[in-house]
Amino acid sequence: MFKYLSKTLLTGFITLLPIVLTIYLLYWFGTASEELMSYALRHILHESIYFPGLGILVGIMVIFLVGLMMNAYLVRKLFSLGEQVLYHLPLIKSIYRAFRDFFDFFSPKKEGLGQVVAVTFNGMELVGFVTQEDPQRLPPSFRERDCVLVYLPMSYMVGGYTLLIPRNDLRPLQMSRDEAMRFVLTAGITGKNID
Repeated sequence: MFKYLSKTLLTGFITLLPIVLTIYLLYWFGTASEELMSYALRHILHESIYFPGLGILVGIMVIFLVGLMMNAYLVRKLFSLGEQVLYHLPLIKSIYRAFRDFFDFFSPKKEGLGQVVAVTFNGMELVGFVTQEDPQRLPPSFRERDCVLVYLPMSYMVGGYTLLIPRNDLRPLQMSRDEAMRFVLTAGITGKNID
């Protein structure tokens, strides 16, 4: 009886946790942007014009305008120069670069992870993602052989391994990047959802 109750409780917890965390993240973003923007708006606008939620709307508009401005060559160049200053400041450069690399991974303009492949290793196959195929973008000592960089994520972890692997040890897989990442990160538990 106790085993059944604990299993049911765990199932409910696992079912609700992703939903609750997603809602909480959206709530946090909304309240943080409302708090930050409302402080500025109350100094600019008359109190009678301001209404709750205006801070969120203005925050979304600011984010959209920044995204729009980043399409202009001059703005991208100025932003790049500002980043170069940050990349030369002690401590800040390490933190900023880590955040920049993490968010670049999700950028719609960058490919991030490439082709989903199976890597043959001692008779086993590991699911990975090609991250660099251009030999000119590899360190000089890696350019001699016909190799590519492949990222092998680890199940239930944020980390993984980046390996230089000969092309003939790779087999392309018919999976989207999202399906493959979900498949690997959950140790194949989601395999039933993949065609």
